[in-house]
Amino acid sequence: MTPSLIPLAAAQKSAEVTNWPGRIAWVVGLLVFVVFVYWLMREGWKWRGTLQGDLPELPAAPADPGEPRLTLSGRYHGSTTAGQWLDRIVARGLGTRSRAELTLTEQGLDVVRPGAADFFVPVTALRGARLDKGIAGKVLTEGGLLIVTWEHGDKQIDSGFRSDRAGEHPAWVEAINELSTTSTTEHTTSTTKHTETEGAR
Repeated sequence: MTPSLIPLAAAQKSAEVTNWPGRIAWVVGLLVFVVFVYWLMREGWKWRGTLQGDLPELPAAPADPGEPRLTLSGRYHGSTTAGQWLDRIVARGLGTRSRAELTLTEQGLDVVRPGAADFFVPVTALRGARLDKGIAGKVLTEGGLLIVTWEHGDKQIDSGFRSDRAGEHPAWVEAINELSTTSTTEHTTSTTKHTETEGAR
């Protein structure tokens, strides 16, 4: 062998051999860790759903909801306890993010969700709407989310939606606030009249 090639041959012989068992063990350990974290998240989700088991079934849309005032196509990003944007509600399918088709009528808000549970918010349950930038697990630019506040059972809920055309959000806020205010006024007037009638007997 030529003297100049002897160092090269020695270098080739001394090259480290890849430690395949060690690499495989490392990859397997990483996969086990990822699966464990996913399992913990899933158990936490189920536990939260159990704690919220007293939430009543979601109302279904009436057979004749009336003429649409507004419609919207976009995404549903989840629901939380009203005023607590990190307190996610997962019971009754409200924790499932999905596409959403919203229709607002004089009777309420109809939320159709392909692949998830639909629900209907009667006009008497609407408590208002606003623009915001975040809800549990989702943060956008200021005003990027349409937050609808409604009452179900004894709980007030904030539900977050984002239209495919964000410029529609202000019109929805105005319309929902108008409906909820009118509904509250009518309910208060009706209750007052009923009380006065009962007192006169």
